[in-house]
Amino acid sequence: MFILSIVFMLALVGFSSGTLPKHLDPLAPDTIYFNGKVITMDEDAANAEAVAVKDGKIIAVGSNNEISKLKGSSTKIVDLENKILLPGFYDAHSHFPSSGMDGTVQVNLNSPPVGPIKTIDDLIIALKDRGMETHEGEWILGRGYDQTLLAEKRHPTSDDLDKVSTELPIYIAHTSGHLAVANSAALKIAGITKGTPNPSGGVIVKDPKTGEPTGVLEESAMGLVSKHIPNVTEEENLAAFKKAVQDYISKGVTTSIIAGASKQGLVDLQKYQKQGLLPLRVTAMGSGWGGVISPGELGGFVTGFGSDMLKLGPVKMSHDGSIQGYTGYLSQPYHVPPGDDPNYRGYPAQSREELTKRVVELHKAGYQIAIHGNGDAAIDDILYAYRTAQEKYPRKDARHRIEHSQMARLDQLDQMKELGVTPSYFVSHTFFWGDQHRDTFMGPERAAMMSPLKSSIERGIKFSIHLDTHITPMDPLQAVWSAVNRISRSGQVIGPDQRITPLQALRAVTSDAAWQNFEENIKGSIEIGKYADFVILQENPLTIDPVKIKDIKVLKTIVNDKVIYEN
Repeated sequence: MFILSIVFMLALVGFSSGTLPKHLDPLAPDTIYFNGKVITMDEDAANAEAVAVKDGKIIAVGSNNEISKLKGSSTKIVDLENKILLPGFYDAHSHFPSSGMDGTVQVNLNSPPVGPIKTIDDLIIALKDRGMETHEGEWILGRGYDQTLLAEKRHPTSDDLDKVSTELPIYIAHTSGHLAVANSAALKIAGITKGTPNPSGGVIVKDPKTGEPTGVLEESAMGLVSKHIPNVTEEENLAAFKKAVQDYISKGVTTSIIAGASKQGLVDLQKYQKQGLLPLRVTAMGSGWGGVISPGELGGFVTGFGSDMLKLGPVKMSHDGSIQGYTGYLSQPYHVPPGDDPNYRGYPAQSREELTKRVVELHKAGYQIAIHGNGDAAIDDILYAYRTAQEKYPRKDARHRIEHSQMARLDQLDQMKELGVTPSYFVSHTFFWGDQHRDTFMGPERAAMMSPLKSSIERGIKFSIHLDTHITPMDPLQAVWSAVNRISRSGQVIGPDQRITPLQALRAVTSDAAWQNFEENIKGSIEIGKYADFVILQENPLTIDPVKIKDIKVLKTIVNDKVIYEN
């Protein structure tokens, strides 16, 4: 960078007074952040004391003495007061801004520590409260229940929801997002009866004795009901959007990757950006599976199209469901099966052949692809599809992704390394569902290998970690904490051999997450030429007691050298 070289020569050689001469003001930084502990997250994990920024980009990184010499007459000086400056956190997979619907449009049905629901009666009471303000023709919506955390250890049913209302339609989503429950009024609207067949890739759960629908809907069966839910109002949508923005920026997020955006979702994001309501950067994976054509394909745009604030990411697909919902697709049976079949392994969203055909089509067209795969059988199919696509149409550095990769086996990691596939791990499962995976879903041996971060690092596989918000609350430091400690709700360590260091975990929410999305040259570390996107923390996650990482306070979030959140 030529201008930088001139500034440094003048500052370091000719001018030691601490301020550049006035005629050099046009070259001076807009802002200098000094007197801090700067964790650059560059390749060498270098530390610094100060950073200079001009036009929203980093122009110098170094000691307080070095950087202070670049000061111009109009340069803003920010004293970090010995606090921690990191690259802004990179949310690699979530559902922004729909997470803002939780607690606003949708009743919060999460169990502690995320929500208040402990029993099905609690759930019914919460929905009744919403019903008091719901009018004829409107729906009662809820989200976040988890049968493994309810005292009854079962899903609510349509009979339970009918205790809230038999006239107003009710639809509540499971915490995983892969199941839902509808009351009798909602089932009637959808035309679901005893004789309704299962849709492809989904299950209408029915009473084994009577054959009547229980109200529980798995995977694609949810759409039979959800497609009838009225669209939210503009006021509701805006309120939810603003809530989501605050949830993200208050946790230090400067870039969010939307895991499955619709055409309308992209229209809304552009509208809010024009109105000055979108302060963080967003990359949108376009939903493109199950017969749906992604927004990018519809518009003729490939991965990377857009601006520095809003752009298209990979095409998002899905190949199985949720382990804790018993819809994840495994190669071996569940530890404790959900019914009478001891060989139950879950199921895929489509056949291997259908998946491969779609992957080859997208790969040939030049898209990056991101496919949801929790169970190892699903990951087998995904890797087969990626391998087939590369064999037919070789592409260097495609960086195709596998989302969650929860039960990836070691042999599958070897294939990922060979194919250049990059996983994004939902490692916070070890806290939120680690006990259930060990005791119910996977058994101790397989549960210990969930989210195999250490094994990935040993193979030289770059990966990100994420929260999948709104599945769990947005908090990148919680994900880092889980990657480092792997502590469950009960305080047990789930898979101690897969724990990684705080520095390695931080890379998975900064530099490696940026690399995963082809943004390593502009984001993810504090280096010359990259965006001035920062987070300022109260304490150092590299030196604090690792069990306290999740409790570190975010003091400021900065995008383009502008403070978008301050505690």
